[in-house]
Amino acid sequence: MKLMATKIRSIANSISDTDTENFIRMLLDAKRIYVVGAGRSGLVAKAFAMRLMHLGLHAYVIGETITPALNRGDVMVIFSGSGKTKTVADLAETAREIGGKICLITSNADSRIGKIADSIVIIEHHRDPVADDAAEFEIRQMMGDHKSFAPLGTLFETASMVFADAVISRMMEITQTDESALKNRHTNIE
Repeated sequence: MKLMATKIRSIANSISDTDTENFIRMLLDAKRIYVVGAGRSGLVAKAFAMRLMHLGLHAYVIGETITPALNRGDVMVIFSGSGKTKTVADLAETAREIGGKICLITSNADSRIGKIADSIVIIEHHRDPVADDAAEFEIRQMMGDHKSFAPLGTLFETASMVFADAVISRMMEITQTDESALKNRHTNIE
């Protein structure tokens, strides 16, 4: 955990304040916000949508049965380490065609989604590209090099979650919303 915390601190130091402020401004100016991600990035997206709702914004998770149609000017927030997950990229392109604005949280700005995004926040993954993950893993194991303490994008997802929560905290400051207002929007039928 200490090693991961050190890595997350390093990642936090590399995130552009300008990109973050642009992202926050797009969220605050949006009529509605739609979030999406695949796999574990999708779980981070869902948690972010919940916090946006707690903040009093109209936020939806793409793919849920109660998610309304996206309209021109709505904002889609995408969590994708690679920026090129096919299903998510297809959704982003569709949203762009409708007139939606695209915000991408990623490790890869030069990606299919990155090329159409209005806002990009880079969450560095601190891993050199490899041609063959399986072979590279075996070589590291034989050499006793255990750099991959966080397998399969875990560091991106963890850092993205921390980033998303920090964004909510900053938005609370900007909108002068206190925690009691968030608690009032928290589910009460559990």
